[in-house]
Amino acid sequence: MVVWIVAAGALLVGLPRAIAQARVIEVTADSDSRYKIAGLRTPEIRVKAGEQILLRVTARRAKSWNRDGSIHGFTLLRAKDRTKVEGWDLLFKPGKQEFLRTVPSEAGEYVVVCTVICSEEHEGMHMKFTVLP
Repeated sequence: MVVWIVAAGALLVGLPRAIAQARVIEVTADSDSRYKIAGLRTPEIRVKAGEQILLRVTARRAKSWNRDGSIHGFTLLRAKDRTKVEGWDLLFKPGKQEFLRTVPSEAGEYVVVCTVICSEEHEGMHMKFTVLP
């Protein structure tokens, strides 16, 4: 099924229903090698288990990038054992991009880490990701 949406004055045509119903989470992967979320001093994503989200990312180039042009990464790890969550290993190119994802079904603490060596500050590019029941 296709749904019509008007967003920010523009008509978005032909979006699948899953995207139209997904909660939008806007994140900036910034040039200072930090994730940022508007209105939050310390970025954190809080979602419900199994929820559909549309991750809307603005990526700004830091000091270095991958050969494929990726400037930042976004990998979701389980906080308890630092194992990767399948389907949550994303690479960002400069500019805006969107990713439709289903939140893990297991409630708990997770961490998002950058997987592109984007600068000397790369190790500090992480944020908390909490999955609520």
